[in-house]
Amino acid sequence: MSLSLFDLKDKVAMVTGSTRGLGEVAAIALAKAGANVAVCGRNRTDLQRVSAAIKDLDRNSEGFFLDVTSKESVHQGVKQILKHFGKIDILVNNAGVNHREPVMDYPEEAWDLVINTNLKGYFLVTQAVGPQMLERGYGKVINMSSILGTVAMPNQVAYASSKGGVDQMTKVMALEWAKQGIRVNAIGPTYFETELVAQIRNDPERYNFINERTPAGRWGYPIELEGIVIFLAAPASDFITGQTIYIDGGWTAC
Repeated sequence: MSLSLFDLKDKVAMVTGSTRGLGEVAAIALAKAGANVAVCGRNRTDLQRVSAAIKDLDRNSEGFFLDVTSKESVHQGVKQILKHFGKIDILVNNAGVNHREPVMDYPEEAWDLVINTNLKGYFLVTQAVGPQMLERGYGKVINMSSILGTVAMPNQVAYASSKGGVDQMTKVMALEWAKQGIRVNAIGPTYFETELVAQIRNDPERYNFINERTPAGRWGYPIELEGIVIFLAAPASDFITGQTIYIDGGWTAC
């Protein structure tokens, strides 16, 4: 086997929600494998920070303001990325939000925000990026899902619904574009030790519940996401499409 199967040199990746958490991990991982990266998010300071870190790896990178809930913002951002890089070979849909509350107390505005960001946002971005992939007959789309796309937990009605939708959307896109050279897959992480879940990690009861529920007995480390992101973006996965791959320490095997 040649390691060139995992080489992303001269590829251009666009990663939404890549200024923090697993999105930042994915952007850095793709750069480590050779890709140039369009960092997308809403915090301009963090856009510059992550882009600078990628440039330190001798990759081309720029930060682009992108609100995935706005079709206008998405199309403007994609237009700017294409103008700067000339193409988008790899799209990682990662931008997401969560709101935890029981079903009967769940506010409609919170439902709309979660669904519009986590599900509709993926649709809008992929629809904007897709035409140039289809025209060139090549593209990798990676949708960040969750174990909650297939398992349920209390107080997660909108988030779990959005991620279940992401899994199904991934399958439909994969079926429609398989013969056009576009591969569409999803990653379903469990809880990873990032700053975005600090509140949960600092709650002993919830932290211990997750450890006990996970066969591996612990949370995921950010570096453990890098391999699957690179694999799904690289030629090594060219015959895989329409799949959700769980990175969960065995959670969904129970």
